[in-house]
Amino acid sequence: MKKTDVFKAWGKILTGNQPSLSIEITRECPLRCPGCYAYEPEHLTEIGQNLRTVSDFKGDELIDKILDIVKEHRPLHLSLVGGEPLVRFRELTLLLPQLSEMGIAVQLVTSAVREIPKSWAKIDNLHLVVSIDGLQPEHDARRKPATYERILRNIEGQQITVHCTITGQTANRAGYYEEFLEFWSARKEVKKIWFSLFTPQMGAEGEEILTPEIRKKVIDELEQLKERFPKLNLPKQVIEGYRNPPKSPEECIFAKTTLNLTADLKSKVVPCQFGGNPDCSQCGCIASAGLAAVGDYKLFGAIPLRKIFVASDNIGRRVKRATV
Repeated sequence: MKKTDVFKAWGKILTGNQPSLSIEITRECPLRCPGCYAYEPEHLTEIGQNLRTVSDFKGDELIDKILDIVKEHRPLHLSLVGGEPLVRFRELTLLLPQLSEMGIAVQLVTSAVREIPKSWAKIDNLHLVVSIDGLQPEHDARRKPATYERILRNIEGQQITVHCTITGQTANRAGYYEEFLEFWSARKEVKKIWFSLFTPQMGAEGEEILTPEIRKKVIDELEQLKERFPKLNLPKQVIEGYRNPPKSPEECIFAKTTLNLTADLKSKVVPCQFGGNPDCSQCGCIASAGLAAVGDYKLFGAIPLRKIFVASDNIGRRVKRATV
């Protein structure tokens, strides 16, 4: 996060508004990915449902409702997730230019299971993030029908960020992510590559989860690889954020400054985008890691920015209550 964005975010917090907004715009997804947090039973704990069981919207109603939410909260940044956002590509083709004209930076996270409309390449402030879970054999098994073949065809003419979540199944395989980086760095459509680490729920078990030893090995490996692959967008601050994740959602700047709404456009996903009861000690969220590092930066060499964010957040909540 740039320094100017930090101060803009404080201004949003102090006025009771959200610097960042994330919306699950549809409950639908043609994929059935192992470990997908959005469809876990504990994802929507506040309403006792999961994403597949909530109501969602289509057509003009979806467009109008999202615009109303954006006008209410005036975020600096909007993430559109799912489900699979491309299920609503017709609505997005009308919505995205309007958000661009409003000056909203939009990040759209997709599996690229269908073609990304060519017209989207001309939309300012639109950032396309394509989820790719490892090399082709593992990815195709986990994320079909969004296979490598489809992705490569459907991203033609676009500029994308590749986002890979590292899981326990492949984290201990020597050279695996180096090979991944070699493949995707060579693609002209790819401008950046991100890695997150799989974040489990408290008490969860499963092969996706990284052991502490494997987690450390992976982080060390990524730190070395970023020197060789310019498209690997993992600054030192993010690496340090992975080494020292927030101890709880209350200490996570990303969780505190992002409003997450599910597909009914009113119910909140809490305490963060994962929902449920995430194990923060194993958090591998790239946004959380980056902002954790910003929070640990000492303003004037003395005051951690985290303390200022917390104080600003408390003031903002009081301001908002007073104006309701």
